[in-house]
Amino acid sequence: MAILIVGLLLLLMGLFAGLVLVLVPFGVALFSANLILWGLFPLFTLIGFVLCVTTAGRAGIRNVALGASWFLLVLAIGSAAGLLADGVGLIAPAAGTFSLWYVMVVAGLLGALGAAAFSTRPHSPA
Repeated sequence: MAILIVGLLLLLMGLFAGLVLVLVPFGVALFSANLILWGLFPLFTLIGFVLCVTTAGRAGIRNVALGASWFLLVLAIGSAAGLLADGVGLIAPAAGTFSLWYVMVVAGLLGALGAAAFSTRPHSPA
């Protein structure tokens, strides 16, 4: 049970780090996005997910994977929307947009992999 709780906390901290990386360029968050946050986002997300998977049952694994995948995909879409808004001149980021590119790629890949792994579509033989 302790490993599951630690896994969930690490997963939540990783997702929070990704959220901060998305919000900081626009001055929405009152935080700073230093280099440590860039490493902690994927690291905490992956380690937290692995710890949850090793201790949860099949239904728990599915719930954690789908919840984390949805949040990651929302982060990726939010990053893409921020980049688009910057590109058309709708907003001017207070900081550079490199963190948006980073979150869009990392969260998009991790979210898509997690969602695809637990898709409800029946598998057909090759």
